[in-house]
Amino acid sequence: MSRQLTQTPRYRTLADTLAREVRASYQPGDLLPTEVVLAKRFEVNRHTVRRALDELVAAGMVTRHQGRGTQVVDRRLDYAVNAGSKVTQNLAELGLATQTQCLEQGLREPPEAIAQRFGRRPGEPLLCVDTLRQVDDSPVLLLRHWFDNRRLPDWTHRYRGGSTRAVLKQHYDLRLHRRHVRIEADSANRDDTRLLNCPLNAPLLQLTSDNVDADGTLVEISIGRSRADRLAYHIDFNDLDFNDEASP
Repeated sequence: MSRQLTQTPRYRTLADTLAREVRASYQPGDLLPTEVVLAKRFEVNRHTVRRALDELVAAGMVTRHQGRGTQVVDRRLDYAVNAGSKVTQNLAELGLATQTQCLEQGLREPPEAIAQRFGRRPGEPLLCVDTLRQVDDSPVLLLRHWFDNRRLPDWTHRYRGGSTRAVLKQHYDLRLHRRHVRIEADSANRDDTRLLNCPLNAPLLQLTSDNVDADGTLVEISIGRSRADRLAYHIDFNDLDFNDEASP
């Protein structure tokens, strides 16, 4: 009995062709030709072109901008992780325009592990603030902040988006620094796919930070989820002191 071969969809073949061209001939920030131009060049309809570009968007190679077109982003943003690093400041130092949208905020019952780290009883709420960081209008990082609500009265009346660190400093005279950091791999769930514009089960990096005040008291636990194809973390040990007895 003969076996019928499955033909590769036209949009998938076109996506592979465009991906090779992006890697060979384009730089980050370059714009691809319009859908009309691509459709004429490859002798396909615009729907096929759009599906091919969807593949490149999902792969993190390009992003779409309303009124500007499809832009190449085939690189990872390099984010430094140290005791005092701030997301907005770090990305600004890379020359990137960032926007931070507040998705939701209010008192919420935290997971048991987080409640324990704050010394809270089961069912006792914390202030939960969900934000979405965008770079050049492209979603990059989802952040969930768990705050000690007793330290931040009237927070929801003061915060509407932007840097949480700026609000902490301006209204509460709090300057936080990281005490513990945990980086682990995860995969995108349905909320991630919607907000980060990535495929279901796409690889993500999750960074959890315990952030303390000048006295070492825990004020915030932040959980950042980022596309692994868009963001890379690096840790600088230059500021750490090592003695001769330090183990490798």
